[in-house]
Amino acid sequence: MRKIFADARSALAGLTFDGMTVMAGGFGLCGIPENLIAALRDSGVKGITVISNNAGVDGFGLGQLLETRQIRKMISSYVGENKEFERQYLAGELELEFNPQGTLAERIRAGGAGIPAFFTATGVGTLVAEGKEVREFDGRQYVMETGLVADLSIVKAWKADEEGNLVFRKTARNFNPMMATAGKVCVAEVEEIVPCGAIDPDQVHTPGIYIDRIVKGTFEKRIEQRTVRQRETA
Repeated sequence: MRKIFADARSALAGLTFDGMTVMAGGFGLCGIPENLIAALRDSGVKGITVISNNAGVDGFGLGQLLETRQIRKMISSYVGENKEFERQYLAGELELEFNPQGTLAERIRAGGAGIPAFFTATGVGTLVAEGKEVREFDGRQYVMETGLVADLSIVKAWKADEEGNLVFRKTARNFNPMMATAGKVCVAEVEEIVPCGAIDPDQVHTPGIYIDRIVKGTFEKRIEQRTVRQRETA
């Protein structure tokens, strides 16, 4: 089966439906699937639950889906860079399930590994644990968290071969690899596609068995918060 598609729109064809759950890779604006998010926006799909570390920024990344009101619920750990997210949440227009960042990462990893739930000490005695089962192990309290699985995972990698074996670069190797395993279908956008055998097997971060479709994209790679050191005067 040929996995390579001409563009992001065709790569999502037949995969989207109203009320679906989508995992979107990235950390801040680093390693986000820019082209697939834009294609998801253009598809017009509504009532989406999005599982992502953050919600992009106003007008870019997942922020585009917030502006078009296509997102019904976010499952995230950090949303502080998006004013429209804040407005919708405070107005009661958007559902939010907050997670400690490590817990979110483990919930996604667990979903991809077929683990329905696990216990963690993070969040015990706080709002995070409200309504959840708490057990004691070796004299310490732990809260039960469930694994996460999505109808569709969209991820961004640096390089892929024609079978979908992926290599991520630096900070982009964040939520992307684990999300690739936790989607019923996974579409990857990449900067470069190479022939099979061109990637050293020891350098593969995500095996192609997890990847259903691949598209080569073009990327802005915006910087979320640019901070520079003042030049030293002579």
